[in-house]
Amino acid sequence: MSKTIDGSTLRKMFSSAFSLVEENKKDIDALNVFPVPDGDTGTNMSLTLKSAVSEMNACDSNTVESICVAFNRGALKGARGNSGVITSQIIKGICSGLMAKENGILIKDFAKAIQTGAEMAYKAVTVPKEGTILTIIKAMAERAKQASKSCKSFEEFFNDIINHGETTLQMTPDMLPVLKKAGVVDAGGRGLIYIFSGFYKALTGELTEVNFVNNVEKDVTSEDLHVNYQSLADIKYAYCTEFFVINIYEKTTDADINKLRSRLMEIGDCVLCIGDLQLIKVHVHTNEPNKALGYALQLGELNGVKIENMLEQNRQLRKQQEKTPAKEFGMIVVAAGKGLNNVFKDIDVDYVISGGQTMNPSANDIATAADSVNAKNIFVFPNNKNIIMSAMQANDITDKNLIVIPTTSIPEGVSAVLAFDANSSIEENKANMMDVIANVKSGSVTYAVRTTNVDGINVKVGDIMGLDGHTVLTTGQEVGETTIDLVKKIMTPDASNLTLFYGEGVTEEDANNLQTKLEECFPDVDISMVFGGQPVYYYIVSVE
Repeated sequence: MSKTIDGSTLRKMFSSAFSLVEENKKDIDALNVFPVPDGDTGTNMSLTLKSAVSEMNACDSNTVESICVAFNRGALKGARGNSGVITSQIIKGICSGLMAKENGILIKDFAKAIQTGAEMAYKAVTVPKEGTILTIIKAMAERAKQASKSCKSFEEFFNDIINHGETTLQMTPDMLPVLKKAGVVDAGGRGLIYIFSGFYKALTGELTEVNFVNNVEKDVTSEDLHVNYQSLADIKYAYCTEFFVINIYEKTTDADINKLRSRLMEIGDCVLCIGDLQLIKVHVHTNEPNKALGYALQLGELNGVKIENMLEQNRQLRKQQEKTPAKEFGMIVVAAGKGLNNVFKDIDVDYVISGGQTMNPSANDIATAADSVNAKNIFVFPNNKNIIMSAMQANDITDKNLIVIPTTSIPEGVSAVLAFDANSSIEENKANMMDVIANVKSGSVTYAVRTTNVDGINVKVGDIMGLDGHTVLTTGQEVGETTIDLVKKIMTPDASNLTLFYGEGVTEEDANNLQTKLEECFPDVDISMVFGGQPVYYYIVSVE
């Protein structure tokens, strides 16, 4: 039975926490109460922990301080969505409370650290809501303080606070009516229980760690792994090395491919090693490209070899940047879809981060984008309420001055960007942008992923839903008819412009036919159809 925890054990506990969340992320996602296809609490918490573990794994030292610093830094950088940001703040509090305990962490030390984590989590949220992950961490922190006085081992301690956390979690439907109506407990709270259960299982030896090297949320290509050279302060591995392994030898097995991947990880990072016994694609950043090629030659022939010197590319880009003085203002937006990307670029946005619903960028993604914009002050438009906290946290990991404009939709983002005035101050621009987005009426059309009753409307799986923010205003069986009904509900008497961004699942012909019908319904309103190409949402609607 464990009475103290050292750095090595702490490393296992953090890895175990990620593993358990990763294994159960779909179950956590399924607890999201709203029926739109964006249930991503588990995914965001998993990706946040994945970043933390990745940073920790790059740390060679097993001192408590080194482990805590690395794990905390990775969590802050990788925080995605509200659940991920709150999780990163809980981690920050726990790590700050443990890092000085080099002689061994005692139960009372961990109990106090959990209390600090709860305090930091609450401070991170402007208006804390009970019945959420915040309630669970507060309850576990209070229990930890009591348990630290009676529990004789860490196993007993974690078992006690996990059980108390679970009891509190089961009470969340009574705290939030929306949870009770959906018949679920809070998703973030469930994720937190998995984190602490991971701690416990590492101590009892019950959990096998997840190998998350190839555990990605989409089909990864080498392009996804390329570095933004302008943002590099220091390049650890100089050579971006890519190639294919073809005409693979008959003696080669799937185990050999896995071994190749492991060997590449030993000599570099940003490793991609995918394929089968017909073709293998490799990407790695390393200081020893010769070794990478040599390892691969043991499996078959090489083709399409490309080795780029990232140090030299960085030097050239820095020289070019030095020749161009930094401008006063820059703008970054978050949007998903080729069409929306072009819309924002056409109105002078400097950088579009690919993301949005179901694809929340991390704080580090936003900070990296800011570092690549040659401007002193950068306005950030999240265009999604679940990205605002990550955008704010990005300020902690970039030297740029980020001004986050809390846009919650694409229409708000477009209007806010158009309100920018290069001759006005930061304060004047921010005030003007906030005034503009307050007057934007926006809606969206998507499909239901579960049967439920929400906002007084019965929703069935597959129904088309018209939303005003996160309120269901109408449902139907046909996209066009539901969109028209939604527009009727959000249209204002003094509106003069109606813009609809149509998504990747809508043809241009369907969009034009819908425009004709809307023009018949609203003859005095200027109506525009714009290709957005966004996933998940058939239409994004803007009324001004």
